[in-house]
Amino acid sequence: MTIGRLARQAGVNIETIRYYQRRGLLATPRKPPQGVRRYSGETLARLRFIKRAQELGFTLREIAGLLKLGDGSCRETRAIAEHRLTDIETRIRDLQSMRATLDKLVRTCRAGDQPPCPIIASLKHDID
Repeated sequence: MTIGRLARQAGVNIETIRYYQRRGLLATPRKPPQGVRRYSGETLARLRFIKRAQELGFTLREIAGLLKLGDGSCRETRAIAEHRLTDIETRIRDLQSMRATLDKLVRTCRAGDQPPCPIIASLKHDID
């Protein structure tokens, strides 16, 4: 299949495929003389693997590691996944803290409509 068809079937744009090729995540097929590069179903499967891994929060560096492991070591794969899970859990806690802080500021702001605005004052306080 052509790069355009590959992109459509994977739900990405052509530049994404080229970027993954530059990063070494996807191979660049040879271009025949006066022809068009052709991509296999295996490339499509690899591209879908990359996109699914990204949806789960894996970085491209981690995805490269997973691709190198192939169907290999579950222990190494689990270690990469555990690291990603720890990072996601930390981000969730940070987001929950941010939510609680913003919720409190919004409720304080609703309680009165006189300067200084509690949200602006809080942001200035953290800077000063």
